[in-house]
Order: sequence, then C-alpha cells, then structure tokens
Amino acid sequence: MAAPKKGRSASAQSKPGRSLALILIAIVALTGGMFASGHTTPRLGIDLAGGTSITLKAKADQGSAVNKANMDTAVEIMNRRVNGLGVSEAEVQTQGTDNIIVNIPRGTNSKEAQQQVGTTAKLYFRPVLASEPSGAAASPSPSGSPSAGSSPKPGSSSSPSASSSQKASSSSSTSPTSSATTQGRAVTDALKAGSSPSPSATPTGGPSPKPTPSASGGTDTAKLQAAYTALDCSNQDDRAKAGNNAKPGDPAIACGKVGKGYYKYLLGPAGVDGTEVKKAQAIFDTQGASGWQVQMTFNSTGAKKFADITGELAKNQAPQNEFGIVLDGEVVSSPYVSQAITGGQAEISGSFTQQEAQSLANMLSYGALPLSFQEQSVTTVTAALGGQQLHAGLLAGAIGLALVVLYLVVYYRGLSLVAMASLVVSAILTYVIMSLLGPAIHFALNLPAVCGAIVAIGITADSFIVYFERIRDEIREGRSLRPAVERAWPRARRTVLVSDFVSFLAAAVLFIVTVGKVQGFAFTLGLTTVLDVVVVFLFTKPLMTLLARRKFFGNGHKWSGLDPKSLGGKPPLRRTRRPAGPAAGPVDPKEA
Repeated sequence: MAAPKKGRSASAQSKPGRSLALILIAIVALTGGMFASGHTTPRLGIDLAGGTSITLKAKADQGSAVNKANMDTAVEIMNRRVNGLGVSEAEVQTQGTDNIIVNIPRGTNSKEAQQQVGTTAKLYFRPVLASEPSGAAASPSPSGSPSAGSSPKPGSSSSPSASSSQKASSSSSTSPTSSATTQGRAVTDALKAGSSPSPSATPTGGPSPKPTPSASGGTDTAKLQAAYTALDCSNQDDRAKAGNNAKPGDPAIACGKVGKGYYKYLLGPAGVDGTEVKKAQAIFDTQGASGWQVQMTFNSTGAKKFADITGELAKNQAPQNEFGIVLDGEVVSSPYVSQAITGGQAEISGSFTQQEAQSLANMLSYGALPLSFQEQSVTTVTAALGGQQLHAGLLAGAIGLALVVLYLVVYYRGLSLVAMASLVVSAILTYVIMSLLGPAIHFALNLPAVCGAIVAIGITADSFIVYFERIRDEIREGRSLRPAVERAWPRARRTVLVSDFVSFLAAAVLFIVTVGKVQGFAFTLGLTTVLDVVVVFLFTKPLMTLLARRKFFGNGHKWSGLDPKSLGGKPPLRRTRRPAGPAAGPVDPKEA
C-alpha cells in the first residue's frame, strides 16, 4: 500500500512561522513608508473636513467628443484655475467617463470657486512690451530686455516659424540694482512704443482697443507702471492676481514660469484670439535639430491677424519681438518672431520635451475648455459639521466592533483571541494603506467610505467564523485539534474565497457604475475585502496552526472554545491496522 503523499498542507503545517513573518514584514514596511512620506493620517474628504464639492457633467456641444484626452485637458485647466484661488490641497479629478469632481477645502469662497471652474476661458496672443526675471533672486534689466545669456535663438529660415525664446532666471542672489524710477521709465518707454497704431494694437475684425496710455496720459500709465514694478511673480498671491480683469484691448501685466523660475511680463493689447487657432499639435522634427515642436493652424481671420502682428514684431528688438500666449492670465509661452508668418501656419520650436510640447498644443487647441460643463451639484460642508459626521462615523464603527468582539467572546471564548488579533492586523493594514493612498492617488476618506469600513468588520468576522466552525465540525467527528485545523482549512478556504469574491465583485460593479461619494463606499469595501483574504491566509490560519500545539487549545480546555464534550464530539478516532488476506473488508475512510 502506497504511503500517503505529504503535500502543501504538511509543509504549511510545519512552517507557519514563515507566513506570520511575511505579514509582519509587510506591516513594518508599509508603516515605515507611511511615516517616511509624512502622511500619517488618512486624507479626509470634503464631507468630513469641511469645504465645497462641485460636480460637473461634460457635454459635447462644442464640436469635441467626450473622451479621456479632452477630459484630462479640462482637468488640467480647471486645476490651474482652482490653484489660482490660492487654495492648498484643492482636488480636481475625473469620475466615470463624463464627470469632473472639484473638491475645495474649507476657507475658500464657494461662489468664486464656482465661477472659476467650468467656465470658458480665453486664450490670447499679446505682444510683449517688456519682460524680466521676477523674484528675490532675479536681477531685472532696467531696459526690459532679456538678461545676458538668454537671448533668443535664431529662427529657422527654411519655413516660417516662431521660435520659443529660451529665457533663464538669473542665479544671482543679489538684490535688483535698478531703482524704481529707472524701472518705471523702462515701462513708460515700452508703453509708448506699443501705443503706435499697428496690427498688434488693433486686431482685424475684433473690438477696437483703447489707445495705450502714454507717459503724459496720466493715471492709467502710472497705475500700470506701479503694478508692473511691484509685481513679484515668485509670490503665489501676486501670480493669482496678475492680469485679473484685464480687457483684451488694454495692456496688461502677467506672470509666466520659465524653467524653475518666474518672469513678469508687460503685454500689449491682444492681437489674436485663441478661438482663431483652428488646430495645434505636437510633432517631432525628424529632419532638423529642433526636436519637439508645436504646429499651429489658424482660421482665415486668425491667419491675417497673425501675419500682421508677426510682421510688426519681427522689426523690433528683444523682448519686443516676442508674443505672449496668455491663458487665464498666465503666460504659458513667449516665443520670439524672426520674420512675418503668413499662410495661416506657424511652428513654435525650442528645447521642448514631449510632455511640454503636448501640453502647449493642448492649451492652444483648447484654451477654452474643450467641453462645456453643466453643474450637477454643489455641496458645502462646514468644518463643524464635518467634525460631527466624523465623530458619529467613528462612534458607529466602535459600537459595531464592540458588538462583534462581545459575540466572539461569548460564543468562541478562547478562539475569540485569534479573531480579535486578526481584526487588529486587518485594521492596521487598512489604516496604513488608506494613509498612503491619499498622496498617491488622492484617495479621500469620506463618510460613505467610513460606512464601507464598518461593513467590512462583519465581512472579516464572517471569514473567521467559517474557519472556526469547520474546525469544530472536525472535532465533533472525533478528531484532535491538530489534524482538525489542517483538515478544516481546505473546505473553509473555498468558502472564504467564494464569499470574498462575491463581495469584491459587488464593490467593483458599484465603483464602476456610480459617481460621487458612493464610489468611496465601493472602494473601501473592495479594499477591505482583499485585505480579508490576505489576513486569513497569512495570519489567521498560521496562528491557528501554532495555537493547536499549545495544551490550552490542543487538549480542548473548556474555555478554549474547542472542548469536545461541550461540542458533542464522538470518541477519538484511532487508526486501525488493516487485516491481511482476501477476507479483509473495506476500511472506513474516516480511519485514514
């Protein structure tokens, strides 16, 4: 008769310490990562921390399809607008295929936020009258020309192009040497130069701009001069306010990021409207040395305007041969012009990476949002109400956990220690992972997510109960604890996997088909279901294998929860020797 095979179950039974060590290492590693990241608490949602949540639904009524590319572009533009409010930790993200959720923490004017997101922005091409580095480390040039080493590169002569000027913020740590008077004179001169009638100041087919104020003209020039002198683009508040309420036909000031620093700009009236850009795309120049570049195509009106303004700009010296591409009051690029660009097509080239070129092309194509949005809901929660909701959610969770523990202690006695230890491990893993997912994928713990965590307590306890009842069934059949633990595991494992799979499938379907806060419930339910499988396999089962070797459980103490007498167990089964010879009858499989 062949000897029984010693398979995976025997190995798992003899070395349960490996599984316990593995899950312990995972807990230590995740906890260390949590403290290293500096995010030691889960990120709270608007309904718990307080703030404003705006839900927007996309509509394809601007000739653009509702697809991932357009939604991502809209998120990028909205995110820039929300950040312009000076709010930290604002969150703009897609949910589903056609919804965008804007979550703004407390301390923000909700009406202003509603006006900033979801509205159609304007993209303008404005001639640059003056520009200089801005910030504590900048050394501005009083003449308004680029600093040394940042002169524009010559443009390509093979085809009309607008080459991107490669400005670099000065690394000098000394304070600016130009006085306010000198700087103000430079601004006045730039305004005078930009006040002469030219295509850049009078866009074809557009509204007639007001004359640019001259040095003798009084108040407007003085105000703009003072604003340009005082502008510090390294300050977030100044960047957010620069260019506010600037009309297309008037000069304006603006900020733009160049490399790792900021430049401030004095801009003339808008020469071309962003809506006149018919198409923009990022391409890689395989034949030349310019690398990634952006190709623009204008409509008929925009082509004439652009030809006129570039013809005038090409006659000027730097920086007045540049035009600023202004989106939401921010200069996203300031290429210079070496010659008039006709034909309705232009190229912007420079030291672009692929991502930078594609980002600029998206801004040119969709300066206004690529889709229109309808406001679905606006929810405002005060910090006090959010704190009350969090307190109520935690209290409900504590009551539910206490009831589960009380039931386990009364019914399972000593086995309740295994269940409680498993619940603690599951709670630690859930907390640490939620804390890490906050900065990683912007997961926020909202009130429905807390409800999902409370429901998960019952799901996790169900897995332990299934295993414990299988062990008790084996003891009722007359087996001792050590073989009962191993024989009960395969049947309990199948039941646990099927049960958790159904719960995870329900959570996944709920996450996919819903939007808004219900997704928080589905995500938390799915996460805790996966962790339940991990804890049962790597902690509960190995721990039971070790405890079965202890006398308290192995001998069936009456407080262990595994007392054969109280369970109504049969007399212990003994392995009997099979009689030899043909007269031997079949052996009861229970004796094997």
